[in-house]
Amino acid sequence: MLVLGTALPLRAQLSQSDYQARRATLAASVGDGVILAFGAGEPEEDYMSFYQRPRFAYLTGFIEPDAALVMVKRGGQVSEMMFVLPRDPAKEVWTGTRRGVDGVRRLTGMSTREMRSLPATLDTLLASNPALHVVGDYSPPAQLASRDDLFMRALKGRFPAIVAKSVNSNVDVQRRVKNAAELALLRKSIAVTVLAQREAMRAIRPGMNEFEIQSLIEYTFRRNGSDRPSFATIVGSGPNSTTLHYNADDRFMNDGEVVLMDIGASYRGYAADVTRTVPVNGVFSPAQREIYQAVRDAQSAAERAATFGAPGQNMIDASLASLKSSLTRLGLIESPDATYECGESGTTCPQYRLFNMHGLGHGIGLEVHDPWYDSAADRLTPGHAFTIEPGIYVRGNTLDIISDTPRNRALKDKIRAAVTRYANIGVRIEDDYIVTANDVEWVSRAPREISEIEALMRDKSNGPAARDAATVEWYRATTPREPGGL
Repeated sequence: MLVLGTALPLRAQLSQSDYQARRATLAASVGDGVILAFGAGEPEEDYMSFYQRPRFAYLTGFIEPDAALVMVKRGGQVSEMMFVLPRDPAKEVWTGTRRGVDGVRRLTGMSTREMRSLPATLDTLLASNPALHVVGDYSPPAQLASRDDLFMRALKGRFPAIVAKSVNSNVDVQRRVKNAAELALLRKSIAVTVLAQREAMRAIRPGMNEFEIQSLIEYTFRRNGSDRPSFATIVGSGPNSTTLHYNADDRFMNDGEVVLMDIGASYRGYAADVTRTVPVNGVFSPAQREIYQAVRDAQSAAERAATFGAPGQNMIDASLASLKSSLTRLGLIESPDATYECGESGTTCPQYRLFNMHGLGHGIGLEVHDPWYDSAADRLTPGHAFTIEPGIYVRGNTLDIISDTPRNRALKDKIRAAVTRYANIGVRIEDDYIVTANDVEWVSRAPREISEIEALMRDKSNGPAARDAATVEWYRATTPREPGGL
């Protein structure tokens, strides 16, 4: 049963015991040897913002650059070491205070050394056991070598007998199921994102530029304690609504168009992802209503199939059946299972893919596309967090996309009127869900029914709303966080 979201808990902080448990699970998943996890490097170009790698953050909670984790497993016993940059007051003038070796030791409880000692330490450890399990941007053999690849090449140059294997997937398996503290942080990021969607809906007017709404959305994120957008903010109006990852956000919005807003706040590293599509003038036209309702019906079908313990594939099957039925009824495809010639030698593709090009959803967590389930048989499990996001995109040049063959010409003649009617209408509705102990919960409760959206857009904004007391209380309760940690 799909249920509504609940109130935010006051405090949500991951503890060092959470990180210790994650590292222990990783160590248990591999044989004896050395586990090496690379953190992200300091950005070199124009002092860009630093963001820690999600897997390293998941294992350590440490968010300073140029760090590494080393774990040694021998006979079932595991020891841990962190390697970090030392304190350097001269450099800290430019990039901020570091915790340093002593500070990280106090924060994590682990043995801690300076980063420059990592190669020598690995040389000693690998001399007696050449098995090396790597968490990082390591993909042998790599054509375009990453910083991690270069480090590993140098290490192998000194120890040719090293047997190195990426264990990124081991960490990702753990990340599929979130604990209570992670889910609380996700709820907060989702709540801020919903607030930004509401602010945007109330502010939109014909003649505004997309970047004005982008700015309001990202201002709302930061004003309410979010770290940053969890991905590039998408505000696409008119023809831009039909481009899936449009993020230039620099077009003036016109009366009679829709605007698609795919946005997400990141809070303490945890990413939300919520999409709403609304009419620029505040009232859906008949054609816009028809496309919008078709997408909403597909989402509703997926939600009905999103029951506790059910296979995730059930949502995909239900949503797709609804979507194909609607596209047929609207005249955009010939039938639910119709195909067209899409390649050489008579290769065919489903017609619905002309208007729906992406999957139904994805996991959310430390990444906006976080590890979730691996196969169609996997079931909705407590701790899963995911999106449902059907969409229909009628590009103005749809008929040009279809290759010129006798069979396709007949198709074009049949759907031409519908493509003309719905041209440049792109609609995506995306919500965030959490599987609780016995339910699947809809968390991202921004207005999404046509009547709700139109009602909110009639309540025009004259400026950002005041922060509510719950948001202020939450932020004060969780700030300041530990320097160097999530």
